Amino acid sequence: MTDTPANATGECLIRREGRAGRITLNRPEALNALTLGMVHEITKALDAWRGDAKVEVVILDGAGDRALCAGGDVVAFYHASAKGSAPQAGFGRGFWRDEYHLNAMIHRYPKPFVAIMDGIVMGGGVGLSAHSRHRIVTEKTMVAMPETTIGLVPDVGGTYLLGKAQGRFGEYLGLTGARMSGADAIQAGFADTFVSRANIAALVAGLCDGAAGPVEELIEEASEAVPQSQLSAARELITKIFAEDSVERIADAALGSVDPIAQKVRADLQ
Repeated sequence: MTDTPANATGECLIRREGRAGRITLNRPEALNALTLGMVHEITKALDAWRGDAKVEVVILDGAGDRALCAGGDVVAFYHASAKGSAPQAGFGRGFWRDEYHLNAMIHRYPKPFVAIMDGIVMGGGVGLSAHSRHRIVTEKTMVAMPETTIGLVPDVGGTYLLGKAQGRFGEYLGLTGARMSGADAIQAGFADTFVSRANIAALVAGLCDGAAGPVEELIEEASEAVPQSQLSAARELITKIFAEDSVERIADAALGSVDPIAQKVRADLQ
């Protein structure tokens, strides 16, 4: 890999900058939605960097200022389904197989993997970032696993993350698809470190500079106080409602409260 992108107009900008392997999702007009080609490019890069002594850290971010990644490219899924041919019918299965393989690779990657979770991070974007070793959020971060709103379950290892969340946050987030701020994502275990958007560039520059110091120390030095988490503030109510053992009983428990959060839970479940 070179110090400049091999293809500055590609869907993924894969390059090396100093000691860092850089991956920038490059579809800002589509909120950096993930395509199968992008999955393959990232997988190939991580395979190459695994044994490359010049690459000491991997950094993932997104082009533009709106999103890291808003999820899988549902337009591509739609067109594949609409064509209805046998090869196209298997498109979704192949996409998820390769995407899940990549998510697992990120989770197990032997080198520090730093995900800059700035802007929208949903579905497939969570799969690319929330399984990494270092997960950075900002004041503009919005994280969600909204699959239940279209009749699915949280995918890309989302149920694994939700199952590890504190208290009943996992049930709440998984069933309603509720959106998390950066502070909420840290509270729920989807992220680790808060850094203001204005300071991200300096952090990335330090991570790329081999003389700047160890990756972990640089992230610790850049970390800032985590803002108030609305999720944390609602912990008692969420715990009470989602302690029930069925969706019907959860909905009934929400109905029994006049709190706006409880009413939204009821509406979302309905």
